Amino acid sequence: MAEVLFYERPVPLNRNDHKDLRIRPIPNLKFAKTVHSVPLTGVEFPAAARDLPILFGGQSVEDAGPMALLGLRQNENLFVDADGVWEQNTYIPAFVRRYPFVLAEKPAGAEGDDFTVFLDEAYEGFGTTDGDRLFKEDGSDTEMLTNAVRFLGEFQQHVTRTQWFMEQLRKHDLLEPRNIRLEKDGKAINLNGLFVVSEEKLRQLDEKTTHEFLKEGVFGWIYAHLLSLSNIDRVSQRLSQREQAEEATSALKN
Repeated sequence: MAEVLFYERPVPLNRNDHKDLRIRPIPNLKFAKTVHSVPLTGVEFPAAARDLPILFGGQSVEDAGPMALLGLRQNENLFVDADGVWEQNTYIPAFVRRYPFVLAEKPAGAEGDDFTVFLDEAYEGFGTTDGDRLFKEDGSDTEMLTNAVRFLGEFQQHVTRTQWFMEQLRKHDLLEPRNIRLEKDGKAINLNGLFVVSEEKLRQLDEKTTHEFLKEGVFGWIYAHLLSLSNIDRVSQRLSQREQAEEATSALKN
């Protein structure tokens, strides 16, 4: 997963360097305006499938991972408006919600736990006067930081489970390439490097594998993914609406 997506100046959380740091909520998600996809964990599939297309992106099947498709043009998130407001009543992936914190692997050979908490020092909500403290006067975590770190830990557990899920898809050769081509006003948009679960291969699974998938909840994630593909048309409609708005703005300026 692209762990440092969004993060301009990620640094390890340090009780000394950040002892006076405070965080205040920022009512926008401007940092996510320029991403047209973000990684998704399997546990999010059922909720995300209502609003977002869930595909598997990568250079090959071996490195493909689940992602939520948020836009059809480079550097554009169609679910975030010019003010950084995410479309109301649509799912916001956990990958976005954990910002400005992130749990990252320590370099090989480094002491301590396998993962450490990083924060983005460029986040506009950080300061030393306004907002909630990260650390108490005695240096211990505040409730706010405790909750943030707990969320990161749960997210990492979901990542691990999702990696197992991907291993199953590869083991049983269930992924197939899917190139998406959309025709818009005589222009074509081609989305490459995408994979989907093959329904034909899914039906050919043997009884043992089918039973295991049922027991482990794999089918639920797979069918949420398959059902979500109809949302590609909805994303295309969003692009059309944005292009119309851009044309109207351009016409006014001229």
